[in-house]
Amino acid sequence: MGIFILLALALAPGIAISIFIYFRDKYEKEPLSLLLFSFLLGLLTIIPPLFIEIFFDSKGINENSGVLGSAVYAFLVVGLSEEGSKFLLLRFYPYRKKSFNEPFDGIVYAVMISMGFATAENLFYVLDGGVSVGIMRLFTAVPAHASFAILMGFFAGIAKFRKNSASFLFLGLISAVIAHGFYDFFLFQNDYPYFQLFAFVCLIVVIILSFRAIKLHKLNSPFYTTNSGQ
Repeated sequence: MGIFILLALALAPGIAISIFIYFRDKYEKEPLSLLLFSFLLGLLTIIPPLFIEIFFDSKGINENSGVLGSAVYAFLVVGLSEEGSKFLLLRFYPYRKKSFNEPFDGIVYAVMISMGFATAENLFYVLDGGVSVGIMRLFTAVPAHASFAILMGFFAGIAKFRKNSASFLFLGLISAVIAHGFYDFFLFQNDYPYFQLFAFVCLIVVIILSFRAIKLHKLNSPFYTTNSGQ
């Protein structure tokens, strides 16, 4: 019975957030098959960052490398590799699909991919750390990954329908990397416990920005006026 509880704790947050975002897509829902495949491919995006982080850890660059070293690790190793892996999948798979036909779709697909990543990561942490780790990540790490994805998807949604798409795609990637980097950097400060409180401040700020991004893209949907009755 214990293993089933752990599996439920590991799987439920990512699935729940995916469903939440799916129902925020009010006007032109995406094909379920494409969403599911994006989620499943998102599971695999954990592989490149895993090898990159192991490599840098072997070189002594990790979360325990002091303030400067942990900053490099948080932003340039963890943040860039994890968000970069998700970004590449977003850019070269759902971004190219015909069903990606409104800005909000950037958020939807980015979250599906990110929740696949977060679910794979959750399985490692929860099966190793137990129920307490699962409950903690339910309210921290998984929502954090979703929020980073919403920032990325917000700009990807703009890029899809602008001529200068590269600059908006870059903004999507860099905003997710910066948010992820700050969140992890503060979490890594084991020698300065009070600094770790700023990780939760970062999380709250990014969640607030995420809800604003969702609202903006819903209002700017080309299907808004025809489906809202306004």
